[in-house]
Amino acid sequence: MTRIDAKFAELHTAGRKAFVSYIMAGDPDMATSLAVMKGLPGAGVDVIELGVPFTDPMADGPTIQLAGQRALAGGMTLSKALDMVAEFRKGDDTTPIVLMGYYNPIYNRGVARFLADATAAGVDGLIVVDLPPEEDEELCLPANAAGLNFIRLATPTTDDARLPKVLRNTSGFVYYVSITGITGAAAAEAGDVAPEVARIKAQTDLPVIVGFGIRTPETAQGIASVADGCVVGSAIVGEIAKGRPVAEVLDFVRALAAGAHRA
Repeated sequence: MTRIDAKFAELHTAGRKAFVSYIMAGDPDMATSLAVMKGLPGAGVDVIELGVPFTDPMADGPTIQLAGQRALAGGMTLSKALDMVAEFRKGDDTTPIVLMGYYNPIYNRGVARFLADATAAGVDGLIVVDLPPEEDEELCLPANAAGLNFIRLATPTTDDARLPKVLRNTSGFVYYVSITGITGAAAAEAGDVAPEVARIKAQTDLPVIVGFGIRTPETAQGIASVADGCVVGSAIVGEIAKGRPVAEVLDFVRALAAGAHRA
């Protein structure tokens, strides 16, 4: 059982929805992003998604694209992102960490080496948005064999014929993208999300977590009420981009988490 599996089992027993937060590793610099990361569990975050910056982030909107550019300009790399995880693990051995990004940096490192390093650092799962199910032998199956969850995205355009392929080797949880488009592009609506979550849950026992378009505690509560939890990324990254002190960023996260946990 991974930390992700254990966390969702704990939440299920408590009758509580999950709040998942995304930050970009190295944005605006490694020290600040690590300080935010270390404060997330205390702010109510159940699972941390740590973005690995990439030069061609095709699924991301302007907010996260700019965060990636700032991180790359500051020298952030995949190796340093893993160093962040290892440093976080010195003080927290229970909060699940999911690396989210693109395949190119992993491919360049070599899959076997990457999986060994990620496992040693304390990574629990991967979201690699540009590897479809047809490419599961590239990374998904080796990751599962190494004890890491491979989390797949389902979207409003994932029809009933495609959904079983998406779910086949997915583990940890299913990330449902609430809108069609890039991150931060529109507001999520619980009424639109609910039937899609039900459709996915009819085909899997995995938790379904909804992301994209969640910016307020009220929206977090509404989306979490029709799913197993919600993910907030662009809104948090946007606060970091404003140069807010770490404590203020964490207060913003705390309000979002409280909204999700009220669901």
